[in-house]
Amino acid sequence: MVVTGRKIIHIDCDCYYAALEVRDFPELRGQPVAVGGLGPRSVLSTCNYEARAFGVRSAMPTGRALALCPQLIVRPSRFDVYRSVSRQMRDIFSRYTDRIEPLSLDEAFLDVTNNRAFAGSATRLAEHLRAEIKRETGITVSAGVAPNKYLAKIASDWNKPDGLCVITPDQVADFVRKLPVERLFGVGQKTAERMHQLGYRTCGDLQQAELMTLVDQFGRFGPRLYQLARGQDDRPVRTEYRAKSLSVEHTYPTDLPDEAACRAELAALHEELQRRLARRQQVADIDRVFLKMRFRSFRQTTVERALPVALESFEPLLAEAWQRRQEPVRLLGLGVRFVEEAPSQQLALFEGMSLAGVDAVHQSAV
Repeated sequence: MVVTGRKIIHIDCDCYYAALEVRDFPELRGQPVAVGGLGPRSVLSTCNYEARAFGVRSAMPTGRALALCPQLIVRPSRFDVYRSVSRQMRDIFSRYTDRIEPLSLDEAFLDVTNNRAFAGSATRLAEHLRAEIKRETGITVSAGVAPNKYLAKIASDWNKPDGLCVITPDQVADFVRKLPVERLFGVGQKTAERMHQLGYRTCGDLQQAELMTLVDQFGRFGPRLYQLARGQDDRPVRTEYRAKSLSVEHTYPTDLPDEAACRAELAALHEELQRRLARRQQVADIDRVFLKMRFRSFRQTTVERALPVALESFEPLLAEAWQRRQEPVRLLGLGVRFVEEAPSQQLALFEGMSLAGVDAVHQSAV
């Protein structure tokens, strides 16, 4: 069954961490600014648009970013500030709806289907939210308005920065038909290249393919592509989030040369994992423990087992991970996976959507 009648707003901050650095330190205004570490193996969390003009990007190694932009100002993270402003925005959202699904500190979905403010207009409400956030926090956000979460998230990125994009129900078909396949959820660079080779460059191209053709070409991803290409997404805005895992990891300034050196780091990582578990407000049963190891070559491996969260449990996992490549290690991580909800309660992407109804047209007013 395809759900109709929803009005969804996706709010996404513009260069969130960097924007707050510029807000709090006005001398940075107009300068290329990034947030991250300055160590030899540090990476950037984010950067502003002035930095992006030089080719600097989020998740880029700091050294590479400085090579591209020698005048780049790299600020250390201030997560207390970032969390505080995120709570401010959440308070603003809650003035108009209690259907809020945070995706991270700087973005969230809002279900405003039943909102009565602004004569029920999701577009006018989105404009108002953007203005309130700017006035009360001093930073800009972009917003997308659409009949479902998938399209609202695409829309919020359409007119960045400080922009608004609205996809009304009667615009969905035309908007999606012209949408490049690179914009689809789950389509990375390699998948996009394969799609291009098969002649799929837009969702309109994908719409010409039969469902079973896409299944033959893309396996389990085929049905999702069939639905995404038609702008279909029945997922509700989730007000409760249950984490599937929790982990800690550390990138070492100097590679750990052997298994013994890796083993010497386990106790500190395990202690930090226990501290994070103790701080959790959500109580959930632990299903498995896992160990992640990233090697000098940037190859990565993960080993997990149904074992208790004891230091001794991670020792055989480390031994197994080391044996897989036996080369110096740049990163170690420890974590736990929680028992998942029953399948009937899980809300995965497109779960419960009827393939017979993928061509249904939303009739709600945005």
